[in-house]
Amino acid sequence: MRSDVHKPSWITRFRRAIHQITRHTAAAGLLRESVLLQLQALPRYSDPRRLIAHEHKAFSQNGEDGAIAEIFRRIGAQSRTFVEIGVGDGLENNTTFLLQQGWSGIWVEGGRDNCRNIRRRFEKYLTTGQLVLVEAMVTRENVARLLEPLLATRPLDLLSIDVDRNTYHVWQALSGIEPRVAVIEYNATFPHHVHWIVDYDPDKWWRGSSHFGASLASLAELAQSRQMSLVGCDLTGTNAFFVSTTLCGDRFLAPFTAENHYEPCRMHLHRTVHGHVPAIGD
Repeated sequence: MRSDVHKPSWITRFRRAIHQITRHTAAAGLLRESVLLQLQALPRYSDPRRLIAHEHKAFSQNGEDGAIAEIFRRIGAQSRTFVEIGVGDGLENNTTFLLQQGWSGIWVEGGRDNCRNIRRRFEKYLTTGQLVLVEAMVTRENVARLLEPLLATRPLDLLSIDVDRNTYHVWQALSGIEPRVAVIEYNATFPHHVHWIVDYDPDKWWRGSSHFGASLASLAELAQSRQMSLVGCDLTGTNAFFVSTTLCGDRFLAPFTAENHYEPCRMHLHRTVHGHVPAIGD
């Protein structure tokens, strides 16, 4: 019979696992920085109006926090209000960093556990009304009804949508809401010249495959119909940034097309952590 005398304890195994995660996370962070430096050396990325050079991760999944900050540095913030649809537990999304800087807004989230954590972690923001939480599974049919009454008297600076499969359809249904800036997840599986939109089904959700959302070209076309222009995408090929066309001028790099701003899917750069794990409060 084999003896377990020398078998590592669960504490030892746990510590080893944490060590491995830390090593991989640090390596991923270094890889991201290396790729960014290489890209910045290419002629395509030499223009300072490209948003990639300004990426920074505070609470966003990737570098969206920095890109959003740079957009508003260029066009200015007015109402300092946001709506984000699909916020998770609040510790990794596109508007928590803004909330921490005094912005106010609405979060829409359908996950019961996520909403429970939001109510606990963000209690002070919810109590003062700086943050409004709408607990609902968003569909094309209900999203306008959920949001329009809350925004009737509030001009909107930023709209962010990441509900995976049905992101395009949810944005399409929000024709009555006119943000100055929109951050929309796109499907980088499809190259810049391809128009593709997933078939709409409110009862189906993303299962980790490439069958979700819409191509960048299709989102840019929808944005154009809303008088918004594509001004950039993040380094990992996850989110696209759109700005009201009247605000663009020469602040962003024309032409405002998918061909000019498409970034391919760089899965190896996803979920990198620079420094501490995001947290709210103690």
